[in-house]
Amino acid sequence: MTPTETGTRPRVAGEREQEILEATLEVLADVGYDLLTMDAVAARAKASKATLYRRWRGKPELVVAAIMAQKGEPVVPDTGTLRGDLLAAYCGSGGIDDPLAQSVLAAVVTAMGRDPEFAEVYRREFIGPKIEASRGIYERARERGEVHPDVDLSVLAPALAGIVLHRVFLLGDTATPELVGRVLDEVVLPAALHGPHSPA
Repeated sequence: MTPTETGTRPRVAGEREQEILEATLEVLADVGYDLLTMDAVAARAKASKATLYRRWRGKPELVVAAIMAQKGEPVVPDTGTLRGDLLAAYCGSGGIDDPLAQSVLAAVVTAMGRDPEFAEVYRREFIGPKIEASRGIYERARERGEVHPDVDLSVLAPALAGIVLHRVFLLGDTATPELVGRVLDEVVLPAALHGPHSPA
């Protein structure tokens, strides 16, 4: 029985795995998801295509693994305030203001609209854990009294990233900690504190 048939695959481990994942991000940033191929990644990483397939089933799994490796494990910052936690979570290396992260995200957004298999893997493996980490920040802030008890966290939690990315990709703004801070202070934090509007 082959590794594929048993559902297990020999692991490309350690520094070699990291080199392949870094090469994947470089190719993704250079040419986008559509033009990224396993051959191109293998060439950039100076590896054989067979090496890639021994570890990852195909392009969607490889690209998502590379993105997750760049971002690292979801970490829930604990600065003592909602504003501090969100700034720590969204800014810095690999954050929303990281140029490589922006190039990769642009390719990912396009890919999700064109490749349902990639979209499914990305939502499950990457977005799911990010949502849980973000929700943890808001729930802890709610316990401190920074979030209104009636706020729907499924609406509020993705708002910061949604607004910032809209301004970056559609309005042409530059993603900076200052932009993130403005969106927090003018939109997200007031909405968190005051809760949903009740029509008269």
